[in-house]
Amino acid sequence: MKKLCLAALAAVSLLGCSDTKEEEKTAEKTTEKAAEPVRGVTDTEIRLGGMHDLSGVFAAFSSPAVQVANDMFDEVNEAGGIHGRKIRYIVEDHAYQVPKATQAVNKLVTRDEVFAMLMSLGTPHNLAAFPVMDSNNVPSILPLALSRPMETEGDFSRRFVFGPSYYEGVLKGASWMADEYDMEKACVMYIPSDFGEEVNQAMKDAAEENDALELVESSSHRPDESDFSGTLARLRDAGCELVGVALPIRPIITVVATAKQMGWDDVKFLVSQAGFHSAVAAAPGGVTEGLYGVSPWQDIVSRMKDVPEAKEWADQYKEEYGSVPSGGAVLGRVGAEVTIEALRTAGPDLTTESFLAAMESLDFSDPVTGVDIKMSADNHRAGNDIILSKVIDGIWEPVPTLEDSVSE
Repeated sequence: MKKLCLAALAAVSLLGCSDTKEEEKTAEKTTEKAAEPVRGVTDTEIRLGGMHDLSGVFAAFSSPAVQVANDMFDEVNEAGGIHGRKIRYIVEDHAYQVPKATQAVNKLVTRDEVFAMLMSLGTPHNLAAFPVMDSNNVPSILPLALSRPMETEGDFSRRFVFGPSYYEGVLKGASWMADEYDMEKACVMYIPSDFGEEVNQAMKDAAEENDALELVESSSHRPDESDFSGTLARLRDAGCELVGVALPIRPIITVVATAKQMGWDDVKFLVSQAGFHSAVAAAPGGVTEGLYGVSPWQDIVSRMKDVPEAKEWADQYKEEYGSVPSGGAVLGRVGAEVTIEALRTAGPDLTTESFLAAMESLDFSDPVTGVDIKMSADNHRAGNDIILSKVIDGIWEPVPTLEDSVSE
């Protein structure tokens, strides 16, 4: 009996030791898992990447966006960073060329091992980059591109955008203008890219949805094209009353100025979010006066007249850079602000998963830009409005007779 008891005690003792060892192994594995390095994150740094057009046809958006974002990151870093980590924004110039964008994303993801891509410009450029980003679990944060694929290509959980797509904006703007001015004939001028094709489709659908409106001409152009006199003569002969324009900044100005030089005064032009830039509104000689444009929020130059916070920020920007902030500068502010808030919310134990959850929980307003940020698991748009504006005295002013905005 005594031997049986001793044997039983020995068995219990061995079992207990075995359980203890298993618990220790599990704890070790958990610790190892928790200690696994996170791409682009160290104890002292968070690396973000961006593919930008700093020397091409859309540099007017990228350059100020990068400037403002880095200014805001520098301010955060000087105050000690976020949970002890400083932000480093590594930017590559693709000059609006897709092959260069592909090289840039490979360098940023594989060599620099960035945590996320922030505000990368260009629809085809981002679409070419998504496979590399997806295979490495790299999020896309507020790219400077509003085409529909920005929300649908790749894993939805890793995609966040500034607002409604080019398609939604142009469709709403063109539909309202056609009804407001009793238009019967519409046309479109666009670059043959995903962005341009989306605006082209929006104009087609605006005509299809309006029994009185017909799309009579579609004209494709190179991004660096500068002579539009022949095209505009053809559009005028076709009787176009509304022309949707999906071109870079300089060509937009040239198109509207050329039409006025031709004496074509009974036509209205509409640009997408990609043309909603203060340089377009403030073109020398007032050549863009009367131009319409859609955007996710009110232009900062218009806003600074009545909002003290906007004026203060604009004055600081002008003192630093010698000009009023443009649409690109506003995008840079919103992009950096959203990123900073999400990194703070994610906490000190930063992972891709905690960051994405933080992005989906953001709910705040920026008094400077007037943007209300409210995201969720089902809404990855930093802004949800579409505002139609018109150039009046060199400033984009919201159209008062259109409902101010529409929540999508």
